[in-house]
Amino acid sequence: MSAEFGGRTGLQGKLSQWLRGRRPKEAADEGGRESLLLAAAAAGLPLAPAAHPAGYRCSCDRVGCPTPARHPVSFAWQTQSTTDRAQIERWARHQPEANFITATGMVHDVLDVPLEAGSEALRRLLDSGVEVGPVAESDDGRMLFFTATRGTPEDEDEWWPCELDCHPETMDEHPGLRWHCRGSYVLVPPARLPGEHQTVHWVRGPEHPLPDPLTLLESLTDACARYVGEESGHAGTAWPLRH
Repeated sequence: MSAEFGGRTGLQGKLSQWLRGRRPKEAADEGGRESLLLAAAAAGLPLAPAAHPAGYRCSCDRVGCPTPARHPVSFAWQTQSTTDRAQIERWARHQPEANFITATGMVHDVLDVPLEAGSEALRRLLDSGVEVGPVAESDDGRMLFFTATRGTPEDEDEWWPCELDCHPETMDEHPGLRWHCRGSYVLVPPARLPGEHQTVHWVRGPEHPLPDPLTLLESLTDACARYVGEESGHAGTAWPLRH
């Protein structure tokens, strides 16, 4: 898999653009969209179709949808999610406006942080030579760090959720770090959000190996603590770690 998708140039140039507040262009045509989705699936991210924007609203029939264009179209999304190339091609071609979600907790988790905190942490991690892995940016002000999943322990009683474990419907309760693991999902690039030119796009593509989440967690929680502290006008504290 090449280091870049959708006509974008090398990592250094892409990162420089991003640090200047510019976003590398995603491929505009449907072939570019499909290639990006297939690249994500080839990297092991299980995908399923999601709703899409209808103006400033959601394409679903739910009145006052709380997560417009950000949720799966099927209640069976966990079992439906797949990396099968032929199935993803069929979905992409038959549903040309659809976004796609990737189900977390199977192959990968996602550490979801405020954009400002994520930008700071990403710079520090890259400067330190840490293998960061895929990173996506959402124009609604979030940055998504894709990591290997911590999995499910053999003894199910040893696993339980805590405040870091986040379902998309409970995002407002977590202004700092959200840990999407088993039973959750995130939009996978390329995706469109309600509003003009609002997207979810790759900063670092899915060709980068998934790191252990614990190698990123300290930098992300520290950055989120500073972000929350600045937002509230006093020193913040990091979220408690998931067990």
